[in-house]
Amino acid sequence: MMDANKVQILVQEGEGLTVEFKEHFTPRIDEDIVAFANTKGGVILLGVRDDRTVSGEKLTNDMKARINSVARNCSPPVQVKIKQLQNIIAIEVPQGEEKPYNCSSGYFRRLDGTTQKMTNHELRIMFQEHEKISFEEKTNRSVSWKDISREKIRNFLKEADISIRKIIPQNILTSLSLVQKGRITNAGALMFASRVDKFIPHAESIFAAFKGTDKTNIYDRNDVKDDLLIQFNEAVAFLKKHLNVRSEIRGFDRSDIYEIPLDALREAVVNAIVHRNYTINGTSIYVRIFDDRVEIENPGGLPNGITKRILPSPQ
Repeated sequence: MMDANKVQILVQEGEGLTVEFKEHFTPRIDEDIVAFANTKGGVILLGVRDDRTVSGEKLTNDMKARINSVARNCSPPVQVKIKQLQNIIAIEVPQGEEKPYNCSSGYFRRLDGTTQKMTNHELRIMFQEHEKISFEEKTNRSVSWKDISREKIRNFLKEADISIRKIIPQNILTSLSLVQKGRITNAGALMFASRVDKFIPHAESIFAAFKGTDKTNIYDRNDVKDDLLIQFNEAVAFLKKHLNVRSEIRGFDRSDIYEIPLDALREAVVNAIVHRNYTINGTSIYVRIFDDRVEIENPGGLPNGITKRILPSPQ
């Protein structure tokens, strides 16, 4: 709840991802309104200079009507809350539920403490992120039931410790929510297509081992274009092949201990496969092994408005 005390705190803290200062009202605040709606929401403080000094601004009925008109003329319209708090006008902008939003000047977003016009690439990503149906849920019209591998279904069921006497692909994929209106989804193709690369050519993982601590001397590489389970298993096999390992014998049992815990690496590989952006063509998942580290990279990026600089440092 915005009140005078909170406004004073915001003024002292300065502009940021969710706070913008304006000395006076101008219709161009529509750029800041859509920027906040496209990011995390925020507040525009009228009557405050960039150097945090208060110049003051008075809310009249006419100004309130003009602010509301500017917000309604955004596409989609944005519902704002307007308050006079002492000699500052606070315009609260909620985070939008129908991103992306635009105004007469285009599409904008917040980055740190500034409003920036979105690039075509950023805009495409935002449209994709806020589609009601994700890429994985969309049906792939090129995939038919004859393209689905019973062997891959059998391997998946074995991995999941599920016992089924007769494999009927239509029933199994439907039970896994990989079928929409009788058609196989992209997720179904990623998991069970005989030739995944035929339908989603960029579903690929590349594993590489290097001598030293940079990418100069590569001595082993494996490119895997197949279903997600095979990509996972091949990644783990490659890591086991190239990581240093020592053995401990306790009683009659011997256990292998890798220099980096395999459980942690498995989790990282799973996250890379599950959370990669499969809409980005010409990209791959990478697992790179160096003398001093392992790098696991997948296509995608941070949510709009978030930068590495504002993330908490690892402990």
